[in-house]
Amino acid sequence: MDLAETRLKALMLASLDGDAKAYRALLAALAPHLRAYFARRLAQAADAEDLVQETLIAIHSRRASYDATLPFTAWLHAIARYKLIDHFRRGRLRRTLPLEDAGSVMAEESHEASAAAHDVERLLATLPENRRSLIRQVKIEGLSTAEAAARTGQSESAVKVGIHRGLKKLAALIREKP
Repeated sequence: MDLAETRLKALMLASLDGDAKAYRALLAALAPHLRAYFARRLAQAADAEDLVQETLIAIHSRRASYDATLPFTAWLHAIARYKLIDHFRRGRLRRTLPLEDAGSVMAEESHEASAAAHDVERLLATLPENRRSLIRQVKIEGLSTAEAAARTGQSESAVKVGIHRGLKKLAALIREKP
């Protein structure tokens, strides 16, 4: 185990035991580590700083989920990675176009695509509204589970479970079809 892992893990374990000084030291040590992690992956430094803060907040709120038998930096990087993915999802490029110019850039919808969309809508209609809405928001519109949770007032866990159960039901329906 390298020196940084040993030091960070020791600070994390001490903070979990209630040592406030160790917790402050842990957060202070993590900030530059996370800045470097995000700076290597992002073009704008301002985005990196925002992600550092989001990650530190996530570490604070999820610190009880840390398994002391596992490396601390692996847990840390998993949280940072998910924050980075959420950032990329939020920042998807969206362009606008005047309505009168829309015809020049839109391809005609093929019959197969239209039929597929109809089939998806028909299958989704078999689900309860809550699950249908969650699947539509996350899987079709591309929102993160955090964004869907904020929209619906549910926890992220409830959103994930609802999507999982809805997709499981849809898969069962598809298997039943001849």
